Amino acid sequence: MTRALTKALARFVLLMFAASVVIFLLLRAVPGDPARVALGVTATDEDVAELSARLGLDRPLYAQYFDWVGGLFTGNFGISMASGQDITATVLERGAVSLTLTIAAMVVSFAVAVPAGVFLARRSGTGVGTVGRAVVGGLTQLGIAVPSFLVAILAVALFSVRLGWLPANGWGTPAHAVLPVASLALVQAAILTRYVRAAVLEEMGKDYVRTGRSLGASISNVLYSSALRNAALPVITVAGIQLSTLVVGAVVIERVFTIPGLGTMLLDAVGNRDLTTVQTVMMLVVAFTLLVNLVVDLTYAVVDPRIRRAA
Repeated sequence: MTRALTKALARFVLLMFAASVVIFLLLRAVPGDPARVALGVTATDEDVAELSARLGLDRPLYAQYFDWVGGLFTGNFGISMASGQDITATVLERGAVSLTLTIAAMVVSFAVAVPAGVFLARRSGTGVGTVGRAVVGGLTQLGIAVPSFLVAILAVALFSVRLGWLPANGWGTPAHAVLPVASLALVQAAILTRYVRAAVLEEMGKDYVRTGRSLGASISNVLYSSALRNAALPVITVAGIQLSTLVVGAVVIERVFTIPGLGTMLLDAVGNRDLTTVQTVMMLVVAFTLLVNLVVDLTYAVVDPRIRRAA
């Protein structure tokens, strides 16, 4: 277990370093002077030079990079080029909103997918199982074809504009969270249900399940004592991918519902050419995605003893 943890952490640190270098260099490769863009076309050369010095843009690239990374480690996320204000408090506040939205969507997706997938696996070969499989398959294909922001727009048109049941935008109450969470979660739940059903069905067809049944154990006992644990690995893999996808999807969903999260902050910063805010928010999104992958790797070792021994 210790070796597995060490290898996973080393990979996490290496990928974080690579991502920070790529983000930093790509944003610096964008044509134009960020200080002049931030101040506008009427700014004098003296004003541009003063802002560049205040933000450290006149320093060598390596010095700018280490200043930025050092600030991330110490909780100092820098100064906005658009407003001139420290963005640390704003990033933390908006990051909490985005994290809440993403985690809530994943919890809803799991709460729907795991029971539904197990139910459909147990009813495989029956009329209910056949119909359920067809419905889940259709929803899965629909989810792949239809982006989450379109689902969000349709949900707003129906439940907010036409029926008036839920608010169309904003954040702060449970009612505000229903439509954005549902828009992110339901399609992912259909996809995850399909994988849960397939994984459980595969385990139910293995020898140890048939042996347990022949010794008098009920299908429920065998299923919940062994089969679900063994079926967890492929489901964890898909869930990790989905959680990373939800982070990206939340960027657009926040815009649709005017949610004050990191996604809205990132899009506003791109429009304002706010280099400091863009690189910080992008790095936080990458860090969260890599952290999800780290948790998935460690969960493998917890769920499957063979992986612990191999590590």
